[in-house]
Amino acid sequence: MGRSKDTTASSLSRPSTQDLHTIILGDAVESAHRTNECANKLGSELKSKLKTAQIRNIFGKVRQIEMAWLDAEDEASSRRELVLLIPKMRYQTERKPELESLAEVLIECINLVEKGQSALPARERFQRFVDFFEAILAYHKAAGGN
Repeated sequence: MGRSKDTTASSLSRPSTQDLHTIILGDAVESAHRTNECANKLGSELKSKLKTAQIRNIFGKVRQIEMAWLDAEDEASSRRELVLLIPKMRYQTERKPELESLAEVLIECINLVEKGQSALPARERFQRFVDFFEAILAYHKAAGGN
């Protein structure tokens, strides 16, 4: 009943688990360097697979969560919305399989924000996720993504 596995995710040279750990949980400077390197590669590769609007659709929800997290006295509500973004992305990939490669990377990052073993507060881990996602979008657009 399910769709066949899209090969897009496996053909994409996505960031390694170690890269994502460094981006979300690592040293601040190394995190920034790895964010830049991985987002450049991923954004450039996604330019022929995804439209900017497809990425912005997900990014817009992340921005809403970010704004709510800044304003909210109750961090749990924003964290809940972040976790609930996972099934939304899974649903979108069922409808648009070309999103799978990006969704898998973002879901791994969300899991690191939520469950990553780090002295960093959840808000800082989340901000690193936002920065990484924003960099992917920027490099996608710079590479000629439409």
